[in-house]
Amino acid sequence: MRRVVCRWFGPPERLVLEDAPDPRPGPGEVLIRVRAAGVSFVDGLIVAGLYQVKPPLPFTPGLVVAGEVAGTGDDVPGLPAGSRVVGCWMGLGGYATHRVLPAGAVVPLPEAVSFEVAATAVDSYATMLFALTRRTSVRPGEWVVVLGAGGGIGLAAVDVASSLGARVIAAASSQAKRAASVTAGAQVTIDYQTEDLKARVREITGAGADLVVDPVGDRHAEPALRSLRPNGRYLVVGFAGGSIPRLPLNRILLGNRTVIGVDWGAWAGQDAPGNQALIAELLRRVAAGVLHPVAPRTYPLERAAEALAELGGRRVTGKLALLPISP
Repeated sequence: MRRVVCRWFGPPERLVLEDAPDPRPGPGEVLIRVRAAGVSFVDGLIVAGLYQVKPPLPFTPGLVVAGEVAGTGDDVPGLPAGSRVVGCWMGLGGYATHRVLPAGAVVPLPEAVSFEVAATAVDSYATMLFALTRRTSVRPGEWVVVLGAGGGIGLAAVDVASSLGARVIAAASSQAKRAASVTAGAQVTIDYQTEDLKARVREITGAGADLVVDPVGDRHAEPALRSLRPNGRYLVVGFAGGSIPRLPLNRILLGNRTVIGVDWGAWAGQDAPGNQALIAELLRRVAAGVLHPVAPRTYPLERAAEALAELGGRRVTGKLALLPISP
């Protein structure tokens, strides 16, 4: 097998490509021949040593893969060799030609969904499906503000919220990202670099937003919180803006607003059967055309560092995938 290895925390150009013996699955495990591996912003943080949890060195980055079953250990029924699957595990190891995962982390992949789309949609779309159907429930007609709406998480939030009948306001920093959010289903866009976010949301909605989806944090968080109507909900998804904001708690008390944390990864690690069901539901919705994840830009495995640098430099609209094995 070939794999990308991080031996020192730092910029992605320090990653190295290595050969290693093919892994073998043990009892209850599945060996996946990886056709596509998702590349995420979190991967770059982990490689840089800037994530909340630092894995022991050396390690192979990558959380989500899609490919074919190359073998199984004992006690793994229903996954014959060649089966198309998605492997999602909170451990690392995705940037490789082969990956061994627990059977509980593997979900069959419908023929209608490509390996590339599956590998790049699962993390962002599972996060938002978890957020908008498990952590809270979006009702048809509600106004939902999505921050960072041109990134992977943001576009997934727009798509999932729209599919549930919400009216989406997409806030993003460039014309290209705002255009992508409209394609994903947003009704209105805001340039939150130059426009007053709170004032624009109030102007659009009248009384304020029902829900804010915030994967950005930083200086945009407080005006987004203030844009909520009474009884509004604020979903904390991440801090891609670089800093964790300090929110005025009186704005939560006044108007009976609710702040909700969304950590799909932590929940998935605690409830493997529930996560399998969530991902299977997600893939069914994609296969049926209810959800519309965009096809990612793809790179060969040896260009993993370049892909991470593009994400880290905020030069990406949508998603990126590595193709460890050519189709």
